Amino acid sequence: MKSADLHIHSIFSDGSLTCQKIIATAKEKKIACIAITDHDSVEAYTREDILKDKEIEVIPAVELTTEYNSSEIHILGYFIDYQNPTLLKKLEFLRERRILRIKEMIKKLNALGIDIDFKEVTLLNNCSSVTRLHLAQALLRKGIVNSILEAFIKYLGENAPCYVGGFHFLPSEAISLIRDVKGLSILAHPYSIENLEEILTYLIGCGLSGIEVYYPEHTDTHIRYYEELAHKYELLITGGSDFHGNGQRKTEIGSVCIPYDLVEKLKEKLC
Repeated sequence: MKSADLHIHSIFSDGSLTCQKIIATAKEKKIACIAITDHDSVEAYTREDILKDKEIEVIPAVELTTEYNSSEIHILGYFIDYQNPTLLKKLEFLRERRILRIKEMIKKLNALGIDIDFKEVTLLNNCSSVTRLHLAQALLRKGIVNSILEAFIKYLGENAPCYVGGFHFLPSEAISLIRDVKGLSILAHPYSIENLEEILTYLIGCGLSGIEVYYPEHTDTHIRYYEELAHKYELLITGGSDFHGNGQRKTEIGSVCIPYDLVEKLKEKLC
């Protein structure tokens, strides 16, 4: 049975592998379809020729970071027109916000007596989309924490002392943007969202297309619940490994896949 992994990150955001290595790995694992969903970046598509590969299907995609009631909500966009000037301008703005955000988090770390600066965060990172993972990796390299998880729990997570929001981008705006560039909007990793059904109702009202049901942190109970929500609200179903590498989580490309018929349902929605 053909399968797809629709949530993968590359070196153009906070992943550890090049696009070509991702594709080679997916081919080795006989995955029929992938989507590289970098954070606020489509450079995987504008700077690489991955869509021309004849041996594997690659869906142009992005993961947008939004804020609602001071909480992060991530929206995946699939089958997007990645060359659209409006999209590219908005992504540039979001990446600039990311840089400002990381610098504000560094100030908070410095106030706690932790000696770290922005250059150390970007030292091994050539991408334009700087994330909390890059900051966590810098803390790990300096021996300030013993793991990426510790960095998030102790300093960088939403409830931690050095967390900073401030994306100034609403889920409604992200959904509208994805629709305007001919794409489908999907709620990413719903397990991380409190008051899910309340927020889901709001997102559906904004035009949300689907929900990510299959995900590494989703238990069988989660999956059944999200499938029920998808059927209840007539939402598309997606899923993927959310592969980053970098030791962020113990997932590999293809460790979470969906049947290819779910990709076909996405395509039917586009028609």
